[in-house]
Amino acid sequence: MIRAKAGGLEIVFSGRPFADAYDDLRERLAASPDFYRGASATVVLAEVPSADELHLIASTLDGAGIEWDGAYGLESGAAPLPKREPPRDAVLSDSARSLVADFEGARKDLAGRRQRGERRSAPALVAVPPRTVSAPQTEHAPAPAPEVLYHRGTLRGGQSLANVGHIVVVGDVNPGAELVAGGDIVVFGALRGVAHAGAQGDRSARVYALVLEPTQLRIATTIAAGAERTGAPVPEEAFLAEAGDRITIAPAGHPPHLKSTAEQS
Repeated sequence: MIRAKAGGLEIVFSGRPFADAYDDLRERLAASPDFYRGASATVVLAEVPSADELHLIASTLDGAGIEWDGAYGLESGAAPLPKREPPRDAVLSDSARSLVADFEGARKDLAGRRQRGERRSAPALVAVPPRTVSAPQTEHAPAPAPEVLYHRGTLRGGQSLANVGHIVVVGDVNPGAELVAGGDIVVFGALRGVAHAGAQGDRSARVYALVLEPTQLRIATTIAAGAERTGAPVPEEAFLAEAGDRITIAPAGHPPHLKSTAEQS
């Protein structure tokens, strides 16, 4: 059994035959070869061990890096420590002797420099021009399509909708209501209020309605007042004519030569 004490480790062999206790100690040290390294230990036995047993314990502890302070018998007191062999002189190889000579010469040279007040010369700094890293060529992503604002229900007088993209209304737009869109305006119902398509300058914007009877119609910067209708209403669209100076109203989906012109304000 190995237990920790204030002064180091205590290895207890008492209560068991020496052979069993020694085998257990050797297995414990082999399981954790570096755990006890550098520690000091005292061995406690039931009786004073023989010289061979002491030497066996000493060699095992030395192999584990444990410095042991002595062995004690519970009945007979302290037991003498075994004699250890004197340390042998280390034999250096030719390369090791060369390194020792080099270090010795370097120490003497450094000591001489200090006495003469010399300092080690710092290596010269060489300016390295910075590298120019060119940015990777990236393709321009297409501009995102304008968002659509959907509204379900009737817009009454005084109400308004505005969107940077398109506007779609499922219901009627009564007089006094206003629609302002950066793109197209589509009304699935009667458009009788104010409609301004292409409010940010898009001259290709259009206004669609099942009943197109606006009090005022704007596309980009062109303004027109609604003309008085003759005949049954049909789905229509309003857009700028090719000349760009007049708003044209025509049945939705019909070719250009069937278009009629609204009165300009």
